[in-house]
Amino acid sequence: MAKILLVEDDKNLSRLLVVQLEHDRHLVDVVAQGQDALAALKIHEYDLVILDWMLPDVTGVDICKQYRQRGGLAPILMLTAKGTAEDKVLGLDAGADDYLTKPFNPPELSARIRALLRRPASMSGKAFVVKDLVLDTVTRRVTRAEQSVELTAKEFSLLELLMRHPNQSFTVESILDRLWHADDNASMETVRTHIKTLRRKIGDCEENPIIRSRRGLGYKIVDE
Repeated sequence: MAKILLVEDDKNLSRLLVVQLEHDRHLVDVVAQGQDALAALKIHEYDLVILDWMLPDVTGVDICKQYRQRGGLAPILMLTAKGTAEDKVLGLDAGADDYLTKPFNPPELSARIRALLRRPASMSGKAFVVKDLVLDTVTRRVTRAEQSVELTAKEFSLLELLMRHPNQSFTVESILDRLWHADDNASMETVRTHIKTLRRKIGDCEENPIIRSRRGLGYKIVDE
């Protein structure tokens, strides 16, 4: 699962894209204005940005330039009806990573997204293993000591985030930002509750837990 910012002012196309992205198990924030996109990129950390070229206020090219100039690193997939080689060069030079010309079909969009998310850490299907805990992103199955563990979709995403980055700490705020929609009513206590439930479900023991916390640093999954 990736957290994606979709910047598209065509309401019908935006709805179709959200359906496709959520079908691919991504978390999607949607804005229709360039200024709203720039504001969201300042506040939230995204794994990918899908950006329409023609917006009512700020062009996608300008958004690319401003985002890159202030150090933004998320891959950017530009959507546009402009199909000339010169237009593609302009978009890529502004900081876009890929270019998709309208109209396009959903499978191609999904393939482009998988390719962009594959770097540097692959978001394509595979299993993550920490000690006797296994998470398979293809089958969406989690096992502990070869015993199946039943998780909700959000618990699975939380465990996947931690297992993709073993030994890396995530604050409650960063987890909230990565795994919940910007307009959700979730709070830091929501994250703590999910961590507590996840620990219980995977049978995390107090003596030598896999998921550990440290005041001020947050949570991490330990692969040692």
